[in-house]
Amino acid sequence: MRLKSQRQMALAGTGIFAALSLALGAGLMQDRAQPDVVKLGKGVASVETMPVSDIEPVMKTPTPRESAMGDGHASYYGTELAGNRTANGEIFDPHQLTAAHRTLPLGSEVRVTNPRNDQSVIVRINDRGPYHGNRVIDLSYAAAQEIGLIRSGTGRVSLALIT
Repeated sequence: MRLKSQRQMALAGTGIFAALSLALGAGLMQDRAQPDVVKLGKGVASVETMPVSDIEPVMKTPTPRESAMGDGHASYYGTELAGNRTANGEIFDPHQLTAAHRTLPLGSEVRVTNPRNDQSVIVRINDRGPYHGNRVIDLSYAAAQEIGLIRSGTGRVSLALIT
């Protein structure tokens, strides 16, 4: 007798569960038939409620194109060379976002990214170098500070030429 009532309760519970599942499924299917709507507020300056698909995407301003140049070690030079002439003839200012590279044309712009913190800076090549070890670029003090290389003095960076 006891087993029979347990079976009946289990069947009743399963039936109720199935009925609830069907009701919820039907409700979800009906909800999907309606478009997504964004309500943009109330008031004089607000916009009427409209489907998301009707909203035109905002056009972004074109960004400069970048060509990856690889990675390597970077160092920086600070105030000890302030006032000296650079390879392009200007006077070095450690507070400008400039850099030295062995082969890039003077005046080129390069995005330098520190992969340890994902900070990047765009520098203008105005000098030749670095002539120490296997470094690929020498940054000004300001550029090194922007990407967090001041404390360590050198660090691994990724370079991308901006065209």
